[in-house]
Amino acid sequence: MRIGFLFNHDATHQIAHTIPIAAALAARGVDVEILTSSAEQRGVASALLPATANVRHRALEVGRISRLADRLLRHVAPFRRIAILRENLPAFAALDALVVPETTSTLLKTRFGLDTLKLIYLPHGAGDGAAGFQPVTRHFDLVLLSGEKVRDRMLSLGLISERGHAIVGYPKFDTVDLAATPRFFDNDKPTVLYNPHFNPLLSSWYSHGEQVLDWFASQDALNLIFAPHVMLFKRRLHTSLIHRKARLRPGVPARFRDSPGIRIDTGSRRSIDMSYVRAADIYLGDVSSQIYEWIQRPRPAIFFDTHKPDRHASEDYGHWSLGEVIESVGEMPAAIARALADPDAYRERQRIADAATFSRSDRPAGERAADAILDHLRV
Repeated sequence: MRIGFLFNHDATHQIAHTIPIAAALAARGVDVEILTSSAEQRGVASALLPATANVRHRALEVGRISRLADRLLRHVAPFRRIAILRENLPAFAALDALVVPETTSTLLKTRFGLDTLKLIYLPHGAGDGAAGFQPVTRHFDLVLLSGEKVRDRMLSLGLISERGHAIVGYPKFDTVDLAATPRFFDNDKPTVLYNPHFNPLLSSWYSHGEQVLDWFASQDALNLIFAPHVMLFKRRLHTSLIHRKARLRPGVPARFRDSPGIRIDTGSRRSIDMSYVRAADIYLGDVSSQIYEWIQRPRPAIFFDTHKPDRHASEDYGHWSLGEVIESVGEMPAAIARALADPDAYRERQRIADAATFSRSDRPAGERAADAILDHLRV
């Protein structure tokens, strides 16, 4: 049995979600191949694999014409990701199954004719946004899920079948010491993590970001870690086909780079390995699924609502029940003060949400996912 693990994205944030499964399968003697579309992807995948993991690595490339086209089209469509699939079909055809943390790979079946390849999907996150619940999910042979919350919603939408899914937990947690609390400042002031998304409709960065940084730079009672979704600073122009919206992404003004109480990280390994999530005291964000990693240790959370949806009628905003929702930077200081005065205000809600979102077991999630994959392929 030959099982591939594909990492085909502009950034490396998806890798930790499925690489523990690759390690678990390799430890059982399965022929595992790690397919990466950049040297950075391969480096992160290799760093997360145990030194003893017996896997093969394959670098996927595209031709010169595709590289040139990608420069023009990358801001409006995932051109290179699609070209990687189209121009490496023999590598995928040689596999019995392919495990992926994203949905573009369904094109292998729907457009490129690999009908016999088993596609296995583990979503890279456990959030509530509409992007995680799209009809494309129906094209997967097996969907691996973190817990009951996501499972129930996908079943209700008809995105998965009873036999075509398994709850396995959250393999990314296998790669992290959740009890560790890294320090990034040489003081004991409370630390706020500001984690805006990249979505041009939903993110607070476009309209509020500079004001947020200005406020934190003007005071000295709090530290700030500015660590947005890793994709925010990968592109200058962001588009959302789901929301039919496009916006230019503002940069970080130079005046904040030397602010002693502000740490800025627009895409290092620290921004994807939960280092900042474990280090901070208050979460400040908007719609990122990172909030569900945050509530592993219940703490205050504050969310910017920048577009006034009917959030009570939409499951897309379920995570906004886990903290205070504000609409402007002017409301932020008072919300932070309330969070510091009563840090346990949302603890019970967060505990309940965590239990619904993540299935836990004495066995690592990567091992549980390996079981589910092998059971599915042996049927």
